[in-house]
Amino acid sequence: MNILIIGNSGSGKTTLARRLAAELGVAPLSMDRVAFAEGTQRHPVQASVAALQALVQGQVHRVIEGCYADIAEALLPDCDHLLFLNPGVEVCVAHCRRRPWEPDKFASAAEQDAHLDALIAWVRAYPERRDEYGLIRHRALFEVFSGDKRELRRIEDYAAL
Repeated sequence: MNILIIGNSGSGKTTLARRLAAELGVAPLSMDRVAFAEGTQRHPVQASVAALQALVQGQVHRVIEGCYADIAEALLPDCDHLLFLNPGVEVCVAHCRRRPWEPDKFASAAEQDAHLDALIAWVRAYPERRDEYGLIRHRALFEVFSGDKRELRRIEDYAAL
């Protein structure tokens, strides 16, 4: 089973991926792990995809999550299930405000907190953004995927998976 989860920052991708991966007995993979070189500089998409494919090589089951439509698009041919988490901007903002410290992304909780306003602005721009991280691009991926797919608009629906 190969599950791909996409959605806005704060939509619950990581939390859902952890739960589904635990049920399958595998480690969840975040696209964040392969997307960036230093700071905000992205790796080329092909390099990110190759790195992700190397990480999952030989795994029978995979749960991959992220907001990078360009990476997700390259993974779609190997995907059995696509989950598009779209609970709305205000739910995502609330999740971001409650997000615990992520030591894999920030040196300290204070450093993470210093970036919160920028993150919230980023989350609020989701419906209008035309980049790889926005609703328009996520919706397009969802529409072209011909396999099993679900758009989840309520957090309560995540538990039913």
